[in-house]
Amino acid sequence: MKNFEYFDVTADIGFYAFGKNLNEAFENAGMAMFNIISNTDNIDKEKSIEFEITSEDNVSLLYDYLEELLFYHEVEFMLFSGFNVKIDETEGIYHLKAIIEGENINWDKHERNSEIKAITFHQMEVDISDVVTLKVIVDL
Repeated sequence: MKNFEYFDVTADIGFYAFGKNLNEAFENAGMAMFNIISNTDNIDKEKSIEFEITSEDNVSLLYDYLEELLFYHEVEFMLFSGFNVKIDETEGIYHLKAIIEGENINWDKHERNSEIKAITFHQMEVDISDVVTLKVIVDL
């Protein structure tokens, strides 16, 4: 099973992230997102950041998670290549704990691909079946 794949959207880019469970699919969504920004193969795991999110459903959780990744990218001037996600659901409320790993941006070392301006709710989906599939479109 592949971790993620991209699809074309006018002026934007979309991706599907896959996983055996919701945790793995969210981890692969993080990797797909940062592969849009730079080649994650060249991003060392020198620093880690931990955060938690609570949302009312799994689509909102996905949006909030990707927004948080983009926030840390922009505020900490970091690129990420390691994603460890744990998701729990209790009484319809979703809670995510994440540890993300990466390093400070160095455009002499890292490939400069596309800048992500925003995460969109447009066509965002979380499909939980034998394979969890996430659909995301980001604004470039």
